[in-house]
Amino acid sequence: MPREVERPRQLHKTDWMALLSGMLFVVLGILLVTGAIRDWLVLISVMVLGLAFAGLVAIIAKAVRHN
Repeated sequence: MPREVERPRQLHKTDWMALLSGMLFVVLGILLVTGAIRDWLVLISVMVLGLAFAGLVAIIAKAVRHN
């Protein structure tokens, strides 16, 4: 029977860009399927703004993490 070695638990860094982009696409998919968004121009502009926001949060998180 192998002996368990006590090691401190290693936490991974959160990938904010992937997390927020995934949430954005899930919400946009729900809005599109339910018919809450019917105009493609609104859909594309919300997607671009959401991705820009996710990128900004990822850049800020990376800058804060390194200091």
